[in-house]
Amino acid sequence: MTTAASRTTEVGPLLRGWRERRRVSQLELALRADSSARHISFIETGRSRPSEEMVLRLAQHLDVPVRERNSLLLAAGYAPKYTETPLADPAMTGLREGIDRLLVGYEPYPALVVNGVYDVVAANRGIGMLLEGVADHLLTPPLNAMRITLHPEGLAPRIRNLREWRAHLLAQMERQIALVRSRELRAVYEEVAGYPTPPGGEPMKAGPEFAPHPYFALPMQIEHDGHVLSFVSSISTFNTPMDVTVAELAIETFLPADPATVEFLRSLTL
Repeated sequence: MTTAASRTTEVGPLLRGWRERRRVSQLELALRADSSARHISFIETGRSRPSEEMVLRLAQHLDVPVRERNSLLLAAGYAPKYTETPLADPAMTGLREGIDRLLVGYEPYPALVVNGVYDVVAANRGIGMLLEGVADHLLTPPLNAMRITLHPEGLAPRIRNLREWRAHLLAQMERQIALVRSRELRAVYEEVAGYPTPPGGEPMKAGPEFAPHPYFALPMQIEHDGHVLSFVSSISTFNTPMDVTVAELAIETFLPADPATVEFLRSLTL
């Protein structure tokens, strides 16, 4: 049996795994992909070799990450379709410049860009402000946003509602691990989930100088320069990415969650 032939027998179980992970029946997938449940069954059992177009169509309807779509194509005996271009490559100049303009434009509010394992690839001065007092070893490249946030020598001791914010971040990582097969991401999760929770983490509340404020989403409340700043985060990704690197980038922006935080950040620009 040739190598190509042995690879084609692997794509069926992989597709079945993604279908089951998404909790989609063969019939439902067939209807989405304009195929038949019998054909889907034949593909999953190795009785039929899917075309390159069918592999991509099924991957699209199963919301398979771009990196894993390349793996499906290889398993079916086809060449990968999606490139993985380093962010420093000249071909990425337009993307880097666009990201930099976005981050600068968001100042003085904090914003950063992370890759698929939460390594920081870009950040603005608002993030730099929050990193004051973080241990040097956590600021040695590659900086990892989850490690910096939850490490006892990172931001964790200054996060007033650490218990709630930590639970939110770990749940976010758990959802991602369930959607993508990433050993690197799981390793980061296991590391940060094992960090001890520093004493002094308090239930969510405003600082003593602030009046109670009704939050519209779970904020991160962090002590800084004698103040308690409150932020809610928003995460954006690129639509219809055609490159693995771009597909795994996420832009996280931190929106002030109360008037006191807005006032403090604006004072920094005066």
